[in-house]
Amino acid sequence: MMKMTIQIAIALSSTCSFGGHGVSESKTQPVALRIATFNVEDVRGEQLVGDDDPRLRQIAAILQRIRPNIVLLNEIETGQEDGPSNAEKFAYNYLAVSQGEGLRPLFYETYTPATNTGVHSGFDLDNSGTIETAVPEQSEQQTDAQRVYGNDCYGFGTYPGQYGMALLVDRRLRIESEGIRTLREFLWKDLPGTNPPKNSDGSDWYDADEWDSFRLASKTFADVPIQLPNGTVLHALISHPTPPAFDGEEQRNKLRNHDEIRLIRAYIDNEAALYDDSGVSGGLEDGSQFVILGDLNADPSDGSSVEMTIFSQLFTSSKLARDAHPGSLIEVDRLDRTDTARFGLRVDYVLPSAGITITESGVWRESSDADTPFPSDHFPVWADVIVP
Repeated sequence: MMKMTIQIAIALSSTCSFGGHGVSESKTQPVALRIATFNVEDVRGEQLVGDDDPRLRQIAAILQRIRPNIVLLNEIETGQEDGPSNAEKFAYNYLAVSQGEGLRPLFYETYTPATNTGVHSGFDLDNSGTIETAVPEQSEQQTDAQRVYGNDCYGFGTYPGQYGMALLVDRRLRIESEGIRTLREFLWKDLPGTNPPKNSDGSDWYDADEWDSFRLASKTFADVPIQLPNGTVLHALISHPTPPAFDGEEQRNKLRNHDEIRLIRAYIDNEAALYDDSGVSGGLEDGSQFVILGDLNADPSDGSSVEMTIFSQLFTSSKLARDAHPGSLIEVDRLDRTDTARFGLRVDYVLPSAGITITESGVWRESSDADTPFPSDHFPVWADVIVP
């Protein structure tokens, strides 16, 4: 349950703790961390040109209050390949600068994976009869031309890099860049047990050429190893599956969401059929410690996801710690305490592996009488954990 005033990190005599307490040099003691995920709702590059965008300042202020040691941001444009990523700009121009009285800066190392969103497939994936491979002119409100383009991309996006993700890690920790694995190009057809979408007459929704090239991840799936001060490596498993919506009787998005989440389960189960973008087979090495992070676009007991896939695929795994049911003490009309999005579902998750102790967790909300509206359609989710 979330406290009204959140402490930076738990402080136990037997742990190395972060935040205002500094970092212990011990190589044997457990480490206390605060880990979070936050869908920041379509942050675009033009917003990050300077350092005074009101919505980004508000997002940064929220993070400076939560003070996570590790945080995944969903829906932030990736940025240009030949320059700083947008996550780096956000970390430097906003998070590393106090956003208000009593708010201390945060200093992060960042990792931004490539994303399938806005990358055109060359096929008519939505069977609309129209293929438009030219990136449409962008606008604040989504247009028909943008939807025509986006619906035929490997992941919906009106331009390449939209709706990307970034992992931000406390600089006192270390991202093991050489050990990062991504499954952005893993093909949907190669996930064991997959049932491809079907038309009402039983025929395949995707033709043979489309199915043979269809990537499963709508953004990407990445395994980012993070070294802790005691030498332990914590694997951040980050993703953002497609919403189980915006389709028809064929349920192509619902089935894809189900299988993107099933990919996470296959990865932690180290299934041999998996392969990463470097051609390395298999999933996570048995015995590894990990945390699953992201907007998974599925509620364990509600909504339109197939077979309540969060419960059936993840919560039933003995490799995960018991669900802590993070919630908020701040009431919002028509939302349950555990809902993490304004559309009334729990879709954002911080799920540590078994053996990692969750001491406290919550969903960060602000009072409805706040001076400005909340800056996203999702709320941050955080967990205080002890990693052995």
